[in-house]
Amino acid sequence: MKLRRIHSAMELEALVQEVGFLPFFACSIPGFSVEECTSSRYWFVSGVDGPWEWRMELARRGEAAYGKLFSRKAGLVSRAWYPDLANYRRDGYDFDARYEDGLASRREKRLMDVLLQEGPTLSKDLKRLAGFGKSGLKGFDTAITNLQMQTYVTVHSFEYLRDKHGKPYGWGVARYAVAEDVLGAEVTQSAYDRSPEESKARILEHLRQLWPGVSEDDLEKLIR
Repeated sequence: MKLRRIHSAMELEALVQEVGFLPFFACSIPGFSVEECTSSRYWFVSGVDGPWEWRMELARRGEAAYGKLFSRKAGLVSRAWYPDLANYRRDGYDFDARYEDGLASRREKRLMDVLLQEGPTLSKDLKRLAGFGKSGLKGFDTAITNLQMQTYVTVHSFEYLRDKHGKPYGWGVARYAVAEDVLGAEVTQSAYDRSPEESKARILEHLRQLWPGVSEDDLEKLIR
């Protein structure tokens, strides 16, 4: 399959709905990323909205999950396919059970506790409330990435920081939330009637149809 070129947030959303899974950057499947189907004229050009801005719109709209979902790198998953990804990645565990069985770290537990209590939280506030920082815990990036890969947490939205004059700057700071607060439990848990292996098989079959010439190892690498 050759992905069509995209030129706007709405075209990106339509592509995600069509393919279900879409890494942001080049991955184990050549040509299968936002990076590779977007012209360079949309990347880091002053005054021109591009993929960085489009991802902010999609995250805000909640029509697709955005986060570090593919080999610990960013990407998008449609609402239609996120349930099977969550069912496969969670492997039958809600977060508390995962933690009780020693499969999640204390750092991850602290982050989950804050998000469950506070709701969607800006990353800098999440760090502070969970006890991360110069004089506190280390490893925030690793812990929040693990939670996204496990599908317990996703990006809720992005917000620009503002200078002393109130003008926005930078690329936007992520506001994180438990996945159920973004997509709804009726979505994230809707594949729980299947086994994790059944969900994995469904995803792989879908990807085989999209990329029939790609090896099984590379397909599995994408969703592992």
